[in-house]
Amino acid sequence: MAPPSAIEVSAETDTSGITIPNPLTAPITSNDIFGRRKKALQSQWGIAAASDTANFRQKSYENKPKAKRWDHILSQEALIRKGNSLKEAAKFLATPGLISLGGGLPSSEYFPFEELSMRVPQVGHFSEAETKESGVLIKAGKHDLADGKSIFDIATAFNYGQGAGSAQLLRWMTEHTELVHNPPYEDWRCCMSIGSTSALDMALRMFARPGDVVLSEEYTFSAFVETARPMGVRVCGIPLDAEGLIPEQLDNILSTWDVNVRGARRPHLLYTVPTGQNPTGATQSAERRRALYAVCQKHDIYIIEDEPYYFLQMQPYTGPNAPVVPPPSSHDEFLNSLVPSYLSMDVDGRVMRLDSFSKVVSPGARIGWVTACAEIVEKYTKHADVSTQNPSGMSQLILFKLLEDHWGHAGYLDWLIHIRMQYTKRRDVILQACTKYLPTEVMSWKPPMAGMFHWMQIDFKKHPQYPEKSIEEIEESIFYRNIEHGTMCMRGSWFYADADEEHDTLFFRATYAASPEDKMEEGIRRLGESVREEFGLGKK
Repeated sequence: MAPPSAIEVSAETDTSGITIPNPLTAPITSNDIFGRRKKALQSQWGIAAASDTANFRQKSYENKPKAKRWDHILSQEALIRKGNSLKEAAKFLATPGLISLGGGLPSSEYFPFEELSMRVPQVGHFSEAETKESGVLIKAGKHDLADGKSIFDIATAFNYGQGAGSAQLLRWMTEHTELVHNPPYEDWRCCMSIGSTSALDMALRMFARPGDVVLSEEYTFSAFVETARPMGVRVCGIPLDAEGLIPEQLDNILSTWDVNVRGARRPHLLYTVPTGQNPTGATQSAERRRALYAVCQKHDIYIIEDEPYYFLQMQPYTGPNAPVVPPPSSHDEFLNSLVPSYLSMDVDGRVMRLDSFSKVVSPGARIGWVTACAEIVEKYTKHADVSTQNPSGMSQLILFKLLEDHWGHAGYLDWLIHIRMQYTKRRDVILQACTKYLPTEVMSWKPPMAGMFHWMQIDFKKHPQYPEKSIEEIEESIFYRNIEHGTMCMRGSWFYADADEEHDTLFFRATYAASPEDKMEEGIRRLGESVREEFGLGKK
């Protein structure tokens, strides 16, 4: 069961500010965000309305430093892009009394949708069974904005919009970012993405040119490598330990970079998944992140912080069959337990943070958001305006009704605490199964602190046919033997940052995110059986 909110909060969605009495007017918490909102004109919420997310921030940043400029590392494509000239006209839509005959926006009377309804969990009652029994039915009508029922409706959400996304949901995202990360420079902004994979593609096109090398973990998200390759961009893998990227290794590679040997100019871009890294499950500590940020400052490296697993930071693992550590008892305790993000320590504006609902609400929503300095967000939205366009209005409306009209910031934090405990339980199940079934003579692992993945090393040099068989052949043999035994884990080689480099470690990746607990345990049992058979260890 999720812990209760510190104070029960109901969402307010009108255009007026609400006065919250002392003492809640002090530092921003989940309890008083709605009350600290600035008043907004009704036109702010109209069809395809432009917005500046600086207006949604609740703290003053006038005494904070401005971000550095990044023109010197932007691609030519990003530098010359002018954006969508028709979208530029949106700023005039707020003019009082204006009759617009300009935009090619269809009339909502021809949208064949009058009302949407969704049953969603009550705060603190998040299970499927509880939702079926006591879930709340929330509705969105076609003309709720005009009728004064809500600031977002079908007529608005289902029409064309800005590449940055709707002001309604962007306000929530900006407030959430400020609550959790509180970026320490003045001109930070947010805009929506259609998911982090798309955002990564756009970021590479913004920062890299053919022939460039981008830095990442030596084992990395395979879609990142596969996105970069057709652009003519190579990936240089940085060695890892249990905490992820090693700062000294990053510094050494950059300090000794030889253009003639490497065949490319020195990198200026680092892609990292700092929390629950895919595939290794490694989580960088606060000290590790500060050290890596300092190296990036030293060598003027821009950081893409891809954080889909940030809120899947779990309770500590205390051993097989040990009781689960109790959940955080308040929102403050929960937020303070999170490893600080790169964004939270970014005094230069050198971080583009990619957030996503994919791992914590729904991957099919295809909505996330980007936080970076105003210069970079402007370049990103200009690209979006002529490519991905507005993220799905249907998804935006559904998320808005859930996050703004129903849960609010406090309820969303309760949901995040709930899924933390659920993932902790799943992680513990797979670790207990590994202890029970896997041959530790040849297999080893470290408990993941976050994310969805369990990274298992196999000592291939103990294989009876090594060195006659190469590491690649042994990995392939293990993979197919697993399939024969009715289980599948991902081959570590599929995650190489640079497949052409020589590798001296063999890993397999398992996930504990989806399978029922009994299936997970049985899958690990079959894995142990197949590895024992492959290495001639005999049955346990």
